[in-house]
Amino acid sequence: MPEVSSVTDTARTAVLVDFGGVITSSVLRAFTDFGASLGGDPHLPLDLLGRDEASRTLLADHECGRIDAEAFERGFAERLRAHGADVVAEGLTARMQAGLSIDQDMLALLGDLRAAGRPVALVSNSFGTGTYDGVELAAVADVIVISAEVGIRKPSRRIYEIACERLGIDPEKAVMIDDLQQNLDGAARIGIGGVRHTSAADTRRQLAERFGITT
Repeated sequence: MPEVSSVTDTARTAVLVDFGGVITSSVLRAFTDFGASLGGDPHLPLDLLGRDEASRTLLADHECGRIDAEAFERGFAERLRAHGADVVAEGLTARMQAGLSIDQDMLALLGDLRAAGRPVALVSNSFGTGTYDGVELAAVADVIVISAEVGIRKPSRRIYEIACERLGIDPEKAVMIDDLQQNLDGAARIGIGGVRHTSAADTRRQLAERFGITT
């Protein structure tokens, strides 16, 4: 379980939130399920994206908007094939994300925050096409910051600065909700508080108990 501070930080007034793995079900699980569908090591896609330099570069270039989804698919399919996976490039990112579903409890939490006057910014590393289909982003957040659109990805501190600037707040007034610790660490470098997301109920509890952010 995440550590809970004995002192509530009540200076925080705004919320920054990730998309994949927070508003959706686990991206890591979806990528692992996709890996299993290839018939080999189910962890191969994640291992390549985390450890293979060529794959890491492809992902960074795609998330920052330097290459489009099709170029990423071609490059990553080649890396998968180089490691024994029989995979077609076309539609690869869609298949990798096929197991994702929208967490209605998180949508409800974000709606409650905004209804209570808490400004919300979506801060998301883009991936593939159609990632945000099925969610009306303007109904989820007051500000939307997508990595490919701003040319910077998490955990770069600049992407969090952009979100805070667009909300019109200082970073010390914000809390970031993300399922990946590295992204929370990036936000913390400019003074943003962090909630490691595992479920909507736990995130709601952490916001209230640690930061006094209630709905």
